[in-house]
Amino acid sequence: MNIRFFIKASIIAGFLSLPLMVSATDLERRQSELKSIQAQINKQQSEVKNTNKQRERLVSLLKEDEKAIAQAATKVNRTKQDLSQTDKKLAELNNKQQQLNQLKSAQQKSLSNQLESAYLAGNHDYSKMLLNQQSPASIERLLAYYQYLNKARIDSIEQLQTTLKELEEIQTEQQQQQNRLNKLVIEQQQQAKKLNQEQAQRQNTLTQLQRTLNSSGAVLEQLQIEEASLKQVIKQALAAAKNNPSFDGLSSRHKLNWPTKGRIKSAFGSKRSGQVKWKGVMISAAEGQNVKAIAGGKVIYADWLRGFGMVLVVDHGKGYMSLYGHAQALLKNAGDSVSKGESIALVGRSGGQTQPGLYFEVRHKGQAVDPARYCKR
Repeated sequence: MNIRFFIKASIIAGFLSLPLMVSATDLERRQSELKSIQAQINKQQSEVKNTNKQRERLVSLLKEDEKAIAQAATKVNRTKQDLSQTDKKLAELNNKQQQLNQLKSAQQKSLSNQLESAYLAGNHDYSKMLLNQQSPASIERLLAYYQYLNKARIDSIEQLQTTLKELEEIQTEQQQQQNRLNKLVIEQQQQAKKLNQEQAQRQNTLTQLQRTLNSSGAVLEQLQIEEASLKQVIKQALAAAKNNPSFDGLSSRHKLNWPTKGRIKSAFGSKRSGQVKWKGVMISAAEGQNVKAIAGGKVIYADWLRGFGMVLVVDHGKGYMSLYGHAQALLKNAGDSVSKGESIALVGRSGGQTQPGLYFEVRHKGQAVDPARYCKR
């Protein structure tokens, strides 16, 4: 079997594997497999055929590593959101408790004043008032006044009891929320540890993969395979978009926000390697930073793609779609509807990147167009 045939077979195999979902695997198994591949590469470094085979196995292992990272990063992100919500809830409860304490003080003062008034009014002797032949109208007015004071006292006592009950409930909920907060902090620490382990494993795999790309020809060949994979995905996405309801497209030029904050490291159309040019832009950004949809639409692809890592494609209608690659994690699934400005992914290094950033494309009827036409300069 010659090298050319092997490369073609590898490309076809890559196409056929695109729709498959690779389930999360045990970290120790992947570490063991990587060590095995390392040993074989060291032994057979000079054999091109075997090197290509090891490269394909390493790409597959990288896919597993990066999917495991995406799973861990998604959990970390969700826990951060839970922590934020719990903190907000605790702040609301503390504010409510402060208001109730102020209300309790006011009610206690009011009740004290009423009791003092009742005590002073109690010095009147009703039988004496009758013997002194006070007018019935005066007696009636006094009795009505006493009844009013008594009712006001009862109402104040009931209001105070209600306030005290609410305070007790608030304190119970505060304790529950604090326990939840403590639990979330522990979970976040465990998830961060798991994420660090997966990232270390991924770095080991990536180091070995880069060793197999020891010439400019091998790098170019790899880019061509990756570009072919992306074309296949775009073709599938276009077919899926035909079944979607019509959206507004991207008619507002230079008015859309970029999907994430950062510096454009590689511009649209600039040279990448050989004859391969950038079909989108590379935005240098902090790992874990939110990636937002540039416009409303429907997710038509959300999976790992060779060379681009975790990729999400949104159909915006009228033949327009946007693509977001090298994500650390995807926050949406295929079939989900998204709104303009909604968080859909996290910036990452997937797809074999050594530095964090976002790969961003805009396409119209399958053809790549400069994103700067639509996003604010």
